[in-house]
Amino acid sequence: MLLKPYKTLALGIALLSVCISGMAQTGAPVETRQANADYKPAFKGQTRIGSVKSKTGYKDEVINTDLKDPWGICVLPDGRLLISGKSGTMQILTTAGKIVKTITGFPKVHYQGQGGLLDVNIDPNFKINRMVYWTYAQPGENGAALAVAKGRLSADETRLADVSVIFEAVPRHKGGGQYGSRLVFDRKGNIFVSSGDRSANNIRQKAQDLSATTGKMIHITKEGKPVANNPFIGKKDARPEIYALGFRNPDGLAIHPVTGDLWEAEFGPRGGDELNLIKAGGNYGWPVVTYGIEYSGEKVYEGIQQKEGTIQPVYYWDPSISPGCMIFYTGNIAEWKNNILLGGLGGVHIARLVIRNNRVVGEERLLESRMERWRCMAVGKDGNLYAGTDSGKLYKISKK
Repeated sequence: MLLKPYKTLALGIALLSVCISGMAQTGAPVETRQANADYKPAFKGQTRIGSVKSKTGYKDEVINTDLKDPWGICVLPDGRLLISGKSGTMQILTTAGKIVKTITGFPKVHYQGQGGLLDVNIDPNFKINRMVYWTYAQPGENGAALAVAKGRLSADETRLADVSVIFEAVPRHKGGGQYGSRLVFDRKGNIFVSSGDRSANNIRQKAQDLSATTGKMIHITKEGKPVANNPFIGKKDARPEIYALGFRNPDGLAIHPVTGDLWEAEFGPRGGDELNLIKAGGNYGWPVVTYGIEYSGEKVYEGIQQKEGTIQPVYYWDPSISPGCMIFYTGNIAEWKNNILLGGLGGVHIARLVIRNNRVVGEERLLESRMERWRCMAVGKDGNLYAGTDSGKLYKISKK
């Protein structure tokens, strides 16, 4: 039986409403500046997606102003915050922002440029073994290298014992740039480490060289051994620790709390900052494929944005926002749940990215008026967001 016209119209409107309710309602893109390059995205929505605006009220407060070069942050089992400082120490703070412990006992760091004591995380079995893991710029005769170390936190929480280095990137380089260096645990208790390309023209091409571990995603056990099913094991001249390749300066790394997928964010040169969904064995293109240009304004190599055998970024920014850290939000603000929060350094804001079906469907800029370089973030046991800045501040962002 045919429906009457008004009933057909009503049904169509109802179906359209259902479809719209499952989509992000977006406005104009948040980025209004002119792009550095006239490169075209590979697919719709890969850049300058429509804006979204939080409906839930939230507030931010500065709870500490005395952090020294904060770089990494993780949450201890009792809810306190463990924060690394680039110069070579870590501190434990309460969620009120009070510094209660300063930890020493770390190996010497190459504290220059972007190098120093970098990311920090704790063993999934920390309550039992008290093991802390960190990344750092390791000095040496032939230059510095990204290294991963671990040590046991003393009972009084002031020093590390049984310290050992479990990974060193190769080759070394005499420079202070682009270590990457975020460290996260996968669901099996193994470690992903992002390794930067070290910046200089005479080394960055090694991001495409499987005999080097610069410009790579590294997958190792807690003892520093290659994970057994790593994709390049057995390939001639390939380092068995490599999980994926072709990265520039991957300062953002996080595992999706529902799917377990690994996501990464990295600096481009001028433009071309990327958000990537990491696949085993994937080649993410740098420095051959990029949406950025050289700081001089010239093309990067041949100026290619797409190439067979490489994986496109899920999203990119031009101009750059300089993504310094990244998390999936799991706190008290329901509409942010499982959104990516990405700390902008040059962008001086926290980018909120709404993700659906592994695509960015909305973008919001949070706390842009604070004019801070956001270096590290974590959701506390209390459901609040804690974020450290290059100015030495610790912010608490909470639901009103």
